[in-house]
Amino acid sequence: MPFVALDFWWIRIFDFPHVQLTLLTFLAILVYIITFDFRQWRDYLFIGVLMGCAVYQSAKIYPYTSFADYEVLNSKINEPSISLFTANVLQENKNYKLLKQLHKTINADVMLFTETDGKWLKALKPGITDSYKDSVEVPLDNTYGMLLYSKLELFDTEVKYLVSDSVPSIHTKLKLKSNDTIQLYAIHPTPPMPQENPLSTDRDAEMMMIARLALDAKYPVVVMGDFNDVAWSLTSKLFQNVSRLLDVRKGRGLYNTFSARSYVMRWPLDHIFSSSEFRLKKVKVCDDINSDHFPLLTILSFEPDDKEEQERPYPTNNELKRAQDQIDQFKKEQNK
Repeated sequence: MPFVALDFWWIRIFDFPHVQLTLLTFLAILVYIITFDFRQWRDYLFIGVLMGCAVYQSAKIYPYTSFADYEVLNSKINEPSISLFTANVLQENKNYKLLKQLHKTINADVMLFTETDGKWLKALKPGITDSYKDSVEVPLDNTYGMLLYSKLELFDTEVKYLVSDSVPSIHTKLKLKSNDTIQLYAIHPTPPMPQENPLSTDRDAEMMMIARLALDAKYPVVVMGDFNDVAWSLTSKLFQNVSRLLDVRKGRGLYNTFSARSYVMRWPLDHIFSSSEFRLKKVKVCDDINSDHFPLLTILSFEPDDKEEQERPYPTNNELKRAQDQIDQFKKEQNK
């Protein structure tokens, strides 16, 4: 289904449970071997198709296993440059205490909270404003509110509504302790779900718009938030290819953040992508906060002198065209 070039939610939803489908494919092979008839050519054909599916599925998962190479290399320096924390709090969640306790324990330089309304702002702000000098607060009651707090200086800050006047994204520059400037984007696009958005067009277009901004940015880039998309989807791969941003998960693990309410149906929806100037100190899925997402903590070091060791290639003309086509498709739907 993911090969079908349509944006309907009931097609795009098959991007998500990839690990589960891979395991089911291997289970189907094992079960079929039990009833395999060596005299029937159809059995050879069917088992061949299943094995081909298993190889393809495994190849998609392989980059997120410990057998693959790191895309973001380990840090060479002792001191971290920036710690980033992102959490989808679940707007209806009223257990504010869990997140406030975790916030004090994590004490990250930058903290992004999504699905935050006025009640969440009122609950979180008293304990944060003392230690976080700058903030961008966009509380909304439509599950797309965002609160961004930073111990580091923020400037040239804008709240933009790229695809909808009800879905914000935060665009800001941030000054590291080393006095270097980086570009930070915080996003939370809509998921392709019938109760949210029957098409993935808005999500895909917002991701492509951010990818183009990251590609053209004058400063090193970090993009963080709840992408409502898995790392291995065609959209996420195109996002990385166009933006040239790196995924800390590759070579280390899946670090599933959704759903916190299921032990079986879990996949990585919350992401922190960075440009090649950054290396990894630590990545961690944090404790349960009574949300349907687990928070994600990433600690990066800023090592621009060695960025050539992990730089992604520039996007091809075809990749740029595919990204622009997704943006144009969104504009076409808007005009309708």
